[in-house]
Amino acid sequence: MKRLTKMKLSAAVVVVLFAFQATVAVVHATAPSTLTVGYYNDKCNRSVQGIVRDTVRAALDADSTKGAALIRLLFHDCFVRFIDSVKLNFIIFSATKIILWYILRIYQTTSAWCRAARDASVYLSNGGVNFTVPAGRLDSVNSSAADAAANLLGSTFEVGKLISNFAAKGFTPEEVVILSGAHSVGRAHCSSFRDRLAAPSSEINPYFRDSVLRKYCGAGPADPLLENNIRDQNATALGNLTSYVVPTAGGDLLDNSYYHVSSRAAREKEQRRKLGEEEERQLYSEKNVWLQYLLPLLSPATS
Repeated sequence: MKRLTKMKLSAAVVVVLFAFQATVAVVHATAPSTLTVGYYNDKCNRSVQGIVRDTVRAALDADSTKGAALIRLLFHDCFVRFIDSVKLNFIIFSATKIILWYILRIYQTTSAWCRAARDASVYLSNGGVNFTVPAGRLDSVNSSAADAAANLLGSTFEVGKLISNFAAKGFTPEEVVILSGAHSVGRAHCSSFRDRLAAPSSEINPYFRDSVLRKYCGAGPADPLLENNIRDQNATALGNLTSYVVPTAGGDLLDNSYYHVSSRAAREKEQRRKLGEEEERQLYSEKNVWLQYLLPLLSPATS
């Protein structure tokens, strides 16, 4: 982590690198697998990396929203135990099926998934996020719903609970902030945050709550998707919130705009907070931890 900081990698690069770092940590804990760059070079006569890259590129050309899912699913699965070989989305299944045809079933689905997440990052960042991926990971041999329920992060978690949840896996508060940057791309179902629509103005921008969130996620059985990044939301609906938007060359761009928006929102909440109550002091203390690691990531937004 310190080495990554010294290298001053962009926030987007660090987000994805930590997802892979989490993968490597779980592999070492659960299987005697040796991870090396070029692991499959002497095991098949086709470019595994090229097959996965071309498959991902074709899929994202058709629907770029799949890229965020690839990045997030990699981290979510590895946060629980390791990638379950039966959980294949259509991109990975396609890439793995082609690869298996050529290398006699020695290629692990996990390796295809890790490469695909990296290639999705390259695609969504317009080439700005690119790095080598060591291979040789082993697939999980079982699936546990109980493990997932006990370990996955909840959409209702407050900052303090997020930090403690990550700490149980050996992550620091700084790494929590870095990994959160993956939300610069992707979408969320209204059901994952609908409970916050009743939050008071001291906890959420009232215009955003009333004119954006409630408009798209009001009461009713529908559960539509809404962009994670305010940058990608409908400009007309945003109204006076357009000043939050960091200009980019289009939506679904993996950059550091998440940090800029989060920093501004956190500062505004700090200004509105009420003093005197212990609960509020504790909440502010937790936000200070967040801001401590958020501010160093605010290099000029990429475009």
